[in-house]
Amino acid sequence: MDKLIVIVGPTAVGKTALSLALAQAIDGEIVSGDSMQIYRQLNIGTAKATPAEQAQAPHHMIDIAEPTETYSAARFVQEAQQAIAEISARGKVPILVGGTGFYVQALLGDKPLAAVDDIQDDAFTEKWTQIAHDEGEEVLRDALRKVDAVSEARILPGQIRRLVRALLVSDHTGKPFSEQKPEPRRLYDAFIIGLTTDRQVLYERINQRVDAMMTQGILAEAEIAMALPADSTARKAIGYKELFGYLTGDESLEQATETLKQASRRYAKRQMTWFNNQFTDIHWFDLVQQPSEITDIKEAVKRFMSE
Repeated sequence: MDKLIVIVGPTAVGKTALSLALAQAIDGEIVSGDSMQIYRQLNIGTAKATPAEQAQAPHHMIDIAEPTETYSAARFVQEAQQAIAEISARGKVPILVGGTGFYVQALLGDKPLAAVDDIQDDAFTEKWTQIAHDEGEEVLRDALRKVDAVSEARILPGQIRRLVRALLVSDHTGKPFSEQKPEPRRLYDAFIIGLTTDRQVLYERINQRVDAMMTQGILAEAEIAMALPADSTARKAIGYKELFGYLTGDESLEQATETLKQASRRYAKRQMTWFNNQFTDIHWFDLVQQPSEITDIKEAVKRFMSE
């Protein structure tokens, strides 16, 4: 079983900096576990490693799709696992860095995806997405509940794409989507590092990051995102949709900036809840308030790699 270093945590907590430090310390290569960093052109709003940072260590699963593409979690898992296998085969250490908990879990095998990803029906998907938009999410939930109550209960409010997918698979296979997932099985010998810090400290870092993004040119990226089809994943990314009100003239720049800060803080809170609840084997560190802990991390990782 290949060894894998995993770094998780909320936005703005320092995952990129740690990944670069570890890559240099243990001859590692970095695999992005972020669902939005796969898209080209969307760099600032996704907090993608800068060209200077990417030059410090090889990066994978970044800039591999156009914003107009539909890029599934299944495709991510397949391509990321291939990248990890190739890194290991070269004698390097793969370092998975992620803020998208669902992608990280699927890749690790903790929550494997159903083997039905070749099932596509654009007309069905468009029909039920439109129904949810026109008549409300509850109509879609009622339809799914009739064929797969388990999936309906599991899928969080607002996750229209996942609701439609579960309904499509259940309808087309005649078997509930929830019953088609394989049993969880950890696929890697993983050492999972969780980065955290005091919530108010994190929120202030998020506010500062948003201010920096505004000066770096995020509005130009938001214009790209706003021009995408309404149902495209990239268009819905936190970091862009909150700025659409300003671009359409409906909000001031100050209002849109505050909306983005608030959405980013809420997202960070959801990330922390997810990682706390979904992983039982995380080693937690606070590099924001205790930067000297990076020595502890490096030593722990080196011990793990030597086992």
